[in-house]
Amino acid sequence: MRTVRLSASLLAADLGRIEDEVKRLEEAQVDSIHLDVMDGHFVPYFALGPDVVQAVRKMTRLPLEVHLMIQQPDRYAQSFIEAGADLLIVHLESYHDPKRTIALIQEMGCRCGLAINPMTLVENTYSLLKTTDQLLCMSVNPGFMGQPFIIEVLEKVRVARAFRDKHHLHFDISIDGGVTDETVGPCVTAGANQVVVGRPILSPKDASEATRLLRARANEVGAGG
Repeated sequence: MRTVRLSASLLAADLGRIEDEVKRLEEAQVDSIHLDVMDGHFVPYFALGPDVVQAVRKMTRLPLEVHLMIQQPDRYAQSFIEAGADLLIVHLESYHDPKRTIALIQEMGCRCGLAINPMTLVENTYSLLKTTDQLLCMSVNPGFMGQPFIIEVLEKVRVARAFRDKHHLHFDISIDGGVTDETVGPCVTAGANQVVVGRPILSPKDASEATRLLRARANEVGAGG
């Protein structure tokens, strides 16, 4: 059985106390930190930049996943890699050539993930999954916190898992948005081997206990890969 990985989203953190929040996540033993970058165009809000990624990189040795919810990920990829990203996630729907962007990021020595919005068919990613390190399925509309989990996305995860198994590929399958101790089990059952979690980890005073509960709920149904 493969253990499900938990990536904690800093979007739910108190950025005025970011060093303390990162320390809490380290103590909770999350597997990675997820940083959402927003440009005000691809999504309506602005959030984070290379300077924040660089600051977090100095605070922790945890892997940093940088999720570029921006229109031109190829234009800014190098800045985020130099800032310390271990995985750079780009959207299929952005204004770029995804195949070229994935190659560019990997040539710079960084892992690359491909994200798709809830309304995007997973079949549209098939030609890219042989070189992608991660497929991130958004289970909420990107750019808005506090949305309910879109359960229909689980079918896309099942399709992605079947495609991965059929072609003997090794990309990770992650789900981002509305993941809680109630929805993490169905995510894993559908085929995800990683989930991105924000408030359910960072809102409780005891982040370690919240993480323990999520892991227990995820692993009791067996990992998806």
